[in-house]
Amino acid sequence: MRELGLSVIYRKPRLSIPGRRHKIYPYLLRGLAIVKPNQVWSSDITSIRLAHGFVYLVAIIEVFSRTVISWALSTTLEKDFCLEALGEALRLGKPEIFNTDQGS
Repeated sequence: MRELGLSVIYRKPRLSIPGRRHKIYPYLLRGLAIVKPNQVWSSDITSIRLAHGFVYLVAIIEVFSRTVISWALSTTLEKDFCLEALGEALRLGKPEIFNTDQGS
């Protein structure tokens, strides 16, 4: 689609624009040289469509090696599966920076 200059015509969600009451935190990775293991971990959640609904996947990645160090699946977006994945990851080490997006 990009090569042909095509784009969707429906209104796109504006999920990354904070409201007036939201605290804006500094982006700690801007300009940071990642030079060693466990310097930065990153986490994200995504949905996976199945025939009868969705499952949600959370993954924690060690950024220097680009290795998935922990992950978990859930049929709901309750926090428990995220905490389970984080607990597993923390058994392997402790990052200096744990980076997530707004949804995490």
